[in-house]
Amino acid sequence: MVSNNGSNENIWEQFHGPNMGYIEEQYDLYLDDPAKVDPSLKDVFDQYGAPDWMDAQGGGTSVQGPSAGDIQKVTSAMKLVEAIRRYGHMEADIYPVGQKDERYSPTLDLKTYGLSEKDLESIPAKWIWSKAPNHISNGLQVVETLKKRYSGKVSFEVDHVNNDQEREWLQNTIENGNYVKEFSADQKKQVLKRLAQVEGFEHFLGKTFVAQKRFSIEGLDVMVPMLDHMVKAASEDDVDHIMMGMAHRGRLNVLAHVLGKPYDMIFSEFHHAPNKELVPSEGSIGINYGWTGDVKYHFGASRDVEKDEERTTRVTLAHNPSHLEFVDPVVQGFARAAQDDRSNRGWAEQDTGKAFPIMIHGDAAFPGEGVVAETLNMSDLPGYRAGGSLHIIANNLVGFTTIEKDGRSTRYASDLAKGYEIPIVHVNADDPVACLSAINLAYEYRKKFHKDFLIDLVGYRRYGHNEMDEPRGTQPQLYQSIDQHPTAATVYAEQLQNEGVITEEEYNNMQEEVHQNLRDIYENMKENETGEMDEPNVPEEMVNGLESIETAVPLEDLKALNKGLLNRPEGFNGLKKLEKILQRRENVLEEGNKVDWATGESLAFASILKDGMPIRLTGQDSQRGTFAHRHLVLHDVEDGSTYCPMHGLEEANASFEVYNSPLSEAGVLGFEYGYSVHAPETLVLWEAQYGDFTNAGQVIIDQFISAGRAKWGEKSSLALLLPHGYEGQGPEHSSARLERFLTLSAEYNWTVANVTSSAQYFHLLRRQAAIGNKDAARPLVLMTPKSLIRNQRVASEGKAFSEESFKPLMEQPGLGKKKTKVKRLVIGSGKIMIDLEEQIDNEKDRDWDWLHIVRAEQIYPFPEKQLEEILDYYSNIEEVVWVQEEPRNMGSWDFVKETLYRLVKQNQEISYIGRPKRSSPAVGEPNIHKTEQNRIIQEALKLSKGGDSNEGN
Repeated sequence: MVSNNGSNENIWEQFHGPNMGYIEEQYDLYLDDPAKVDPSLKDVFDQYGAPDWMDAQGGGTSVQGPSAGDIQKVTSAMKLVEAIRRYGHMEADIYPVGQKDERYSPTLDLKTYGLSEKDLESIPAKWIWSKAPNHISNGLQVVETLKKRYSGKVSFEVDHVNNDQEREWLQNTIENGNYVKEFSADQKKQVLKRLAQVEGFEHFLGKTFVAQKRFSIEGLDVMVPMLDHMVKAASEDDVDHIMMGMAHRGRLNVLAHVLGKPYDMIFSEFHHAPNKELVPSEGSIGINYGWTGDVKYHFGASRDVEKDEERTTRVTLAHNPSHLEFVDPVVQGFARAAQDDRSNRGWAEQDTGKAFPIMIHGDAAFPGEGVVAETLNMSDLPGYRAGGSLHIIANNLVGFTTIEKDGRSTRYASDLAKGYEIPIVHVNADDPVACLSAINLAYEYRKKFHKDFLIDLVGYRRYGHNEMDEPRGTQPQLYQSIDQHPTAATVYAEQLQNEGVITEEEYNNMQEEVHQNLRDIYENMKENETGEMDEPNVPEEMVNGLESIETAVPLEDLKALNKGLLNRPEGFNGLKKLEKILQRRENVLEEGNKVDWATGESLAFASILKDGMPIRLTGQDSQRGTFAHRHLVLHDVEDGSTYCPMHGLEEANASFEVYNSPLSEAGVLGFEYGYSVHAPETLVLWEAQYGDFTNAGQVIIDQFISAGRAKWGEKSSLALLLPHGYEGQGPEHSSARLERFLTLSAEYNWTVANVTSSAQYFHLLRRQAAIGNKDAARPLVLMTPKSLIRNQRVASEGKAFSEESFKPLMEQPGLGKKKTKVKRLVIGSGKIMIDLEEQIDNEKDRDWDWLHIVRAEQIYPFPEKQLEEILDYYSNIEEVVWVQEEPRNMGSWDFVKETLYRLVKQNQEISYIGRPKRSSPAVGEPNIHKTEQNRIIQEALKLSKGGDSNEGN
């Protein structure tokens, strides 16, 4: 009967004169009963509502145009509607305690717009809300309905989302209420039971283990049912992994109820209980920890949720130290590693549906910790995108003892997310239905748009920061409100009692059942009669060393790989100047030629790919290389397309990825650590633009990379490439702060190296790839060169790649030929050793029989056995000198001197040659640097006792 030309206006333009009266009559019948009108008209009214010429009361045909006053009222009403959408959150009932009675904004007041309720009643609903449901006929109903949507126990901030499709979807979903969860009576009871379990667990811990830290979830109890919903939804959608990261607040409860960590295991970790030493009962699920362990509220866990016999969803909660938000990028790395298919050559193929990251933040930490912003910035970058994360701010209104006005410069804890166009929902933690509806909206948004979503879960903290603090000393008014406020379970139980869903007696029985279950588990635990625990040891595989690993590659294989790296796709127009440089690599493996640093690295990567091991390399400018040496992503000068030579290798049997990272250290380094943990078969490398830029990632280094295995049993073989070397470029471009890594070196936790040849680099990379996914796995901290990258003294002959292996200690060729004459042994590492070699070559006429030089290519674990053999061989050595370019209180000296003193014999002296102690790692004036460097070289090569006195000065 009616043709649809695509708009409301086009529909009603078809009716004129008497037909308009007929349509009005039919619409009145439709309002009375839709079945009374022709089905075709019913469809029109369903879709478009009232004819556009009818007034709000469904009256007759308009006979004259609107007045200026009418237009003003409509315009004002439209402004009000838009204000509700934007600022409805400012009057929302989202605070269970504290600010509950202070929620008023003139932006949402009718008077601000010169409107009365009567004015709004006179305006047709469709004029100010085009998608108003048909039962809403006037402007007042529009305002009342939208205020319920935007200013209830759940409220929204989505106007900052600039993508039109996303913002429209969010607005429609919010306003039609489709995201709201509808619960049956049984489902409501299940939610209440979950809240009773959450609360009962905390009460039991508090009474049983008095005055012990547990960082209770109370006040944010609903977080557990929310996470339950996410796990269930992900399992139904066949998501393989849910990766979670959170700080202390509520962690034990999440471990128990979401991760399934047995109650008795948690009880056993409260070791200082006065009445018994606790040991989990037989059959309790074991969780693998490291040998030093950690406090109970830092541990993570994993759990498999079975959908059926063939499909499971693994839920993983990452281990996290007290550095709160630094787990965020680690979780993102977990998720990306789980999403990537690395089995084929080229870029890894990402499937964002395979893993879903969830991060639970503190309301003080989210705006306060810079790593949060770094992580959010990575969320839509090609190398770091994880298909959307759910962020939950566990908002307890206070950070330790600091109130909001002292902790942030923004209205809400969540405001940082606005800069990254992340939709925000504020929700009252006392309303489980609102909270579960919010999490449902978050999941559907992520599923549809693969973007981040944030829920500001507004609750409170029932006790002090760690149950041992007295919060009433710093927040007396807030805690007066909290003390008078019933628990979340009690609030919901009363609601269900009023609805007739449950009786008071049923709820009491529910609580008693929870308590009795916990009591039975506790009473059935065993006592440790001795009260002592065996001290765990470092795994043998880590202690045994890595010398037996074969890393040589047949020369013919290397030549074939090198040739393949020089191939280009048909029609690819590379920069001629660059291609000319790269083509010089063609014959580097031929006899008489040498392989430079960059080519050695490329050959290592290519051979690792041939062995079927994936590689991931990231860092600022890593595709080209900070020093314009790598060029693993080439750019077509005609169309800007790119080509990675590693992707064209026919021999490659795994993916190769190299990404330029954002200007971030902590965030990116944490991401790569997480990636390496979840993808242990992958050689993951992070390259600093300059070595000491790792300063900005120190928390990740201290808490995760160096100690993760010892604390949590978390294996990583992440490699850090840190440009290091003194070339007169000033404090920030000289030192990778080698001393800091050596200070953290113990228990074979990683390898620290400073190699001086391309072959050594080649073998070290291949060795690092070989230990991935093995018990011998450990990170690698490598001081890489800057100016030496193009120095022919670090280039190696082909046979060094095909016939040799990594040497932790390297003797200087040409020295030490007459062992009885060697009086001084100079030991050092890195660029200074090349400087010494160059000086010796410049003075070939000198008698060097008294001198031998050894390079410590691996500083930790220090090659003690090899050095001891050298000292035994050169039995007439009188002086052992450690030489370094770094200041005395930096570099390796303070680390190695203890070992040197232990190895030397009584008649042998130990001395240091280098810069004096300094507060800054290097001078800023190139000429002063040159003078200092020359002094170090002269002192190291000066004639010692019993030798030739000709100093050549």
